[in-house]
Amino acid sequence: MRVLIVEDSQPLAAALMRGLGAEGYACDHAADGERALAFLDTTGYALVVLDLMLPGIDGLEVLRGLRRRNDAARVLVLSARDQVADRVTALDAGADDYLVKPFAFDELLARLRVLKRRPPTGAAPTLHHGRLVLDPRARSVRHGDTPLELTPKEFALLELLLRERGHVLSRSQIFERLYDGASETSDKVVEVIVSTLRGKLARCGAADLIGTRRGFGYVIA
Repeated sequence: MRVLIVEDSQPLAAALMRGLGAEGYACDHAADGERALAFLDTTGYALVVLDLMLPGIDGLEVLRGLRRRNDAARVLVLSARDQVADRVTALDAGADDYLVKPFAFDELLARLRVLKRRPPTGAAPTLHHGRLVLDPRARSVRHGDTPLELTPKEFALLELLLRERGHVLSRSQIFERLYDGASETSDKVVEVIVSTLRGKLARCGAADLIGTRRGFGYVIA
């Protein structure tokens, strides 16, 4: 799942990138409001972690700009402003949640999980394909009665292909959804993730779930 971190404190942003990356999120970082809007113009995000006190364009203007475009990204405001009026203003501007600094990282993760439980309109919270069931909220997958133990990237790939069922996604498209913009990893890593995921699916009886369209990419039909 792709996350935009909008935070002008470089140490805090780096810590968030490391922590969320370890949980399987693909993160981009914007240090100011102008850069944040540029990211939002070119990339689709499921979640945005947004500071309010930013140089130049402040966080509230970023939030209002995002909502004016009817962007469905869930926004968690992360701010040192701790007054009730600040929270009310942010929530009225379109924030989904508000967490005051300093904060516990475990609480941040829990709040992001809550936001992830609110699927886009029309999207099922639990994804099904035959006997395969993927629960984004519980981060679990099973095939019939057999649970699958997946890495965060394998889980993210399977969720992506299930949500885009019937659409062929190229290696580069998958890479952009699974990895952040600062990643030095080659998009060839997608082939490795597909291979290991297929192996685990095969062992539980779903060997043919992920199809390959040579020259185009991968698909779950």
